[in-house]
Amino acid sequence: MSTAKSKIKDFTQGSIASQLITFAFPLFLSNLLQVVYNMVDMIVVGNVLGKEGLSAVSVGGDVTNLLTFISMGFASAGQVLIARFIGGRQEEKIGKFVGTMCGFLFSCALILTVLGLFFQPAMLQLMNTPPESLEGAQHYATVCMAGLVFIYGYNIVSAILRGMGDSRHPFIFISLAAVMNLVLDIVFVIGFKMGAGGAALATVISQGTSFFLCAHFLIRHREAYKLNIRPRDFVRWDQGMLLSLIKLGVPMAIKSASIMVSKLFVNSFINAYGVAVSAFAGIAAKLASVSMLVSNAMNTAGSTVVGQNLAAGRFDRVKKILLHIAWITLSMASLFSLVLALFPEKVFGIFTADAAVMQIARGYIPIAVLLFFGAAMRAIMNALINGSGHTKINFATAILDGIVMRIGLAVLFGLVMHMEYTGFWLGDALAGFTPFFIGLVFYLTGTWKKQSLREK
Repeated sequence: MSTAKSKIKDFTQGSIASQLITFAFPLFLSNLLQVVYNMVDMIVVGNVLGKEGLSAVSVGGDVTNLLTFISMGFASAGQVLIARFIGGRQEEKIGKFVGTMCGFLFSCALILTVLGLFFQPAMLQLMNTPPESLEGAQHYATVCMAGLVFIYGYNIVSAILRGMGDSRHPFIFISLAAVMNLVLDIVFVIGFKMGAGGAALATVISQGTSFFLCAHFLIRHREAYKLNIRPRDFVRWDQGMLLSLIKLGVPMAIKSASIMVSKLFVNSFINAYGVAVSAFAGIAAKLASVSMLVSNAMNTAGSTVVGQNLAAGRFDRVKKILLHIAWITLSMASLFSLVLALFPEKVFGIFTADAAVMQIARGYIPIAVLLFFGAAMRAIMNALINGSGHTKINFATAILDGIVMRIGLAVLFGLVMHMEYTGFWLGDALAGFTPFFIGLVFYLTGTWKKQSLREK
């Protein structure tokens, strides 16, 4: 009989503040490292290849990110379902579910890799890629698409661990990847002069290493995580579990995809304003990722904690969880806004010294503040929406946030009100508040108490 100590965390009792902070802090560090991980490409390329290189990485990254929507959506759904199994004391089902989820998502990764490589030239054309950066964007996107399976793999194994309440080990493995990415960026871009393609190669190698190390750890400690899993579970998928994953994963994937599509739509207009604007669009995207650091961590942690407590019927704790998330995210949004307002030259100067790009950056500060607070308020209700597993609310949020509001407001400010590229950014920032208002209605109606994903 196994004597392995369980590594699964129970969030249905104990101090909420302590649990959220303890669980979310490694997630925050992981998100921070992923931001650094991606910023390294921008910083190295921007300083070595100039604004043309920045534009290439920005556009190539946008096109590649479009292919990750299934990974992001279904991994988040898998995390919630695992948390619900734990909250409902059904740990014996986790192994079969993990096998089903892995087999399904790896199949999706392979299909999307082929489609992405085939349609890449057309996608770059639709993005209005500036001629000066087209070749670099092609190299960057090609390499990243070829390594798409590693992005999917890391998202899967990280979601499994987070669903069980373990956020520390994903942080350790992403830390190793961040260090490796920095070293390889210097080697490939500066040493071997491989341009934007070298930055992409550094990213793919780092992601692949992180995935394999994380997967090895999970397999080695499968007893402690109660992963009673067999090789055939990866190919003979449990139909009921796959259906549950699809029902919850599709709205979450649509949410990810719709936001990415709307950003591509917005950026296709932005890129048409020239290489300087296109270059700053990449910097703005990284700043937006900074705005999501704490919010994503609290959203991810909150989804697991809320999911467990809903499955256990602890509705009183769910209300307190949301209040704790609000206090943390809004405080950090205020801090980020203050730093940017006081030190804009230093913040933007990390990426480039180009005068034209810096001029655009100064006008972006108010929009960045909106991004910070939109992300903070979005996290509060996303934790409830995702943790409840309510598919209709997730779908409504996906359509309204990802498509209707983002594209609608961007067109309103950018084209109708003739604010040009500033208007497109403003519309995108204001649309970020949409999930908060949807979630607020969801919360006040009490519908979240009635949703159950517990397997019968």
